[in-house]
Amino acid sequence: MPGRYRNAYFFQNTNPLYERIFEERGRRFIHQYGTRTFKPLTDLEFNSLVIEEIFWQPGDRLEKIASRVYGNATYWWIIARFNKKPTDAHWRPGDVVQVPYPLQLISSYY
Repeated sequence: MPGRYRNAYFFQNTNPLYERIFEERGRRFIHQYGTRTFKPLTDLEFNSLVIEEIFWQPGDRLEKIASRVYGNATYWWIIARFNKKPTDAHWRPGDVVQVPYPLQLISSYY
């Protein structure tokens, strides 16, 4: 299965805002991934998915949910992206988590 960094761009950050960090590390720049922008799913793509709804509970984490539903915690980002809530801090107990299936299909869209 493809990872979330597929097609991500990689660049050298030389922004003066980070000069102190560069200095502390003995560097003139750092390498990092750029922020990707994603196109929304088309109606056809959305309608081809099966969506299970579960409720966010105290102690939940995206990795734990991905491990439980997909059998692999590394696919947490699919759930995060599909729900437009990128981190665990965006969730509250009782929130509805939409889990898209099948994994192979939703990952191909992303």
